[in-house]
Amino acid sequence: MSLEVKKKLKETSLALASRFTKSMQQSGILLRARKSQFREREKSRQIKRRAAIRRSERKKEYQKLRKLGKVK
Repeated sequence: MSLEVKKKLKETSLALASRFTKSMQQSGILLRARKSQFREREKSRQIKRRAAIRRSERKKEYQKLRKLGKVK
């Protein structure tokens, strides 16, 4: 999708630039480009599994310490 802004008769370059930035923001092109640029990759199944195991082990350890009265 392209965006075209042509200079009007007797329009200053500053006005043209501001009109261009306004139309860019309204079109949503910049937002889509930023979303694709900083997109996070999908984590693999094995990494998800390891993280889940780690979370459950930490939870068990925390509950054990809580029963012993070492954690409030």
